[in-house]
Amino acid sequence: MTDFTLLPDEQRNLYIDGSWREADGGERFVVRDPADDTVLTDVADGSPGDAMDALDAAAAAQHDWARTAPRERGEILRTAYELITQRADHFAQLISLEMGKTLAEARGEVTYGAEFFRWFSEEAVRIHGRWMQAPAGGSRLLTIRKPVGPCLFVTPWNFPIAMGTRKIGPAVAAGCTMVVKPAELTPLTMLALTAVMEEAGLPPGVLNVVTTSDSAGLSKTLMADDRLRKVSFTGSTAVGKILVRQSADELQRVSMELGGNAPFLVFEDADLDAAVEGAMVAKMRNMGEACTAANRFLVHESIADAFAQKLGERMGALTVGRGQDDGVDVGPLINADAVESVGELVTDAVHDGATVVTGGSAPDGPGHFYAPTVLLGVPAEARINEVEIFGPVAPITTFASEDEAVERANASEYGLTSYVFTRDLSRTIRLAESLDFGMVGVNTGLVSNPAAPFGGVKASGFGREGGFEGIDEYLETTYVALPAG
Repeated sequence: MTDFTLLPDEQRNLYIDGSWREADGGERFVVRDPADDTVLTDVADGSPGDAMDALDAAAAAQHDWARTAPRERGEILRTAYELITQRADHFAQLISLEMGKTLAEARGEVTYGAEFFRWFSEEAVRIHGRWMQAPAGGSRLLTIRKPVGPCLFVTPWNFPIAMGTRKIGPAVAAGCTMVVKPAELTPLTMLALTAVMEEAGLPPGVLNVVTTSDSAGLSKTLMADDRLRKVSFTGSTAVGKILVRQSADELQRVSMELGGNAPFLVFEDADLDAAVEGAMVAKMRNMGEACTAANRFLVHESIADAFAQKLGERMGALTVGRGQDDGVDVGPLINADAVESVGELVTDAVHDGATVVTGGSAPDGPGHFYAPTVLLGVPAEARINEVEIFGPVAPITTFASEDEAVERANASEYGLTSYVFTRDLSRTIRLAESLDFGMVGVNTGLVSNPAAPFGGVKASGFGREGGFEGIDEYLETTYVALPAG
C-alpha cells in the first residue's frame, strides 16, 4: 500500500481538542480509488470511546466559544474560505481521487463548498433578536439568540467538502462546537478541510473530527449523552429515521437532509434545447450521484421522442473514464454495489417495456463505471421511477396534461427537488405552489446555491441549510420579560 502523499501522515488521524492523534486502539481502515479500486491510503478508525473524547472537548470549549465576538468567528470563516480558494486544485485532486468525479466537477464543488464559509462569515455578525412593547402596554419584550450547543455532523460521501462546509459554516458562525463524522468512503477531504480550519485560527475543541468504520456505534454513543444538543445528517432516509428516533431520548435538535426522487417536468411549450441542457446539468452532476439529481423525466407526449433523441445524443457523446484523465466527462460510481444497483434498475425498466436510447450497460472493469443511459417509454409504475437511482440514467415517462404531470410528480414519498421547463409564467406559478417539494428549479437544472435555503419535505427530511435560514438551525431563542419602567 502506498500512502496518499497529498495528505500529510499526521492528518490521516483523528482531530480532537486541537490535536491530531491515532485511534485509541491504533486501528485504521483503507480508502480506495473508485476508478480502479486500488488503495489510496488509510486513516484512523475511531471508536465510540474516541468519539466521547471528541464530545468532551466540544463540551469544554462551548462556553468560551459561544462568547467569542461574532466578528472574530466570521473572520475565521473568511480566512478559511480564502485558504480553500487558494488551494482549490489540491482539494479538487483529493475529491476526484477518493470520490471519483472529474477534476472539472471537483473544482466546481470546491468553489461551491468554499462559498458556504464566505456566506456564513457574513451572517455571523447578523445574529439578532428583537425589542418591542407588549401589545397591552406595561412591559417590554426582549428576545436573545443563543447557540444551541455542541453538535454532531454526519456527512455523506458524494460531496465531501460541500456537505462539510454547509454544516460547519453556520455552526461556527452561530457559536456552536461540533463533532464531525465524515463518510467512511471519502474521509480525506474532510481531514484536509480540518487542517485549513486549524490554520485559519479555529480554537481547540470547536471542531473535532472522528473518522470511523462504525458510524452507527459512534452516533448512538454520542446521541445518548445529554451534552449533545444538535444533530445534522445528510444521507439516506432509512438512516435518517434511525437518528431521529435516537434523538428523542435527549430531545436533541435535528436537521435531516435525506433522499430525493426529483421529477424533471418538460411541457409542450418548453424550449427543447434549453430543457435538454438543463437535463444534462440536473442529471449528470456528480455522475447522477446527488440527492438533487433529476430522477424521473416527465415529458409531454407531444415532444417526448424529440427530447429523448436530443438527450440521447448528448448523453451518448460523453466520455467515461478516470476522473483525473484529460477529456473525461463522467467518472466512476462510488463502488461495485452502486453499479449493480443502477444496472438492476435499468434491466427492470427494459423488462417493463422501456426502450434504451443510449447506454444501458456497465463497461468491463476495472473500476465502478456505468454508461450514461437514456430510457424512453418507461411505465409510470416502473421501479426506476420509485427509487433514487444515484447514477447516470435518465428514464423518460410521458404525460398528457398539467394535472397529470403534477399528480405524477407528487406521487413519491420524497420531496426534495423538482425541475420545471415551460415558457408559461402562469403555469410556473401554479406549479411552484402545487409541487410538494422543498425546492423548485424553473427553466434551470441547478438549484443549489449557498445563499438559498436547501432542504426538503416528506421523506426528504426537514430543516434548511444555506441562506438566511441556515444559521437559525444552530440558534435557540430566549425571551426576556421586562417591566415598562
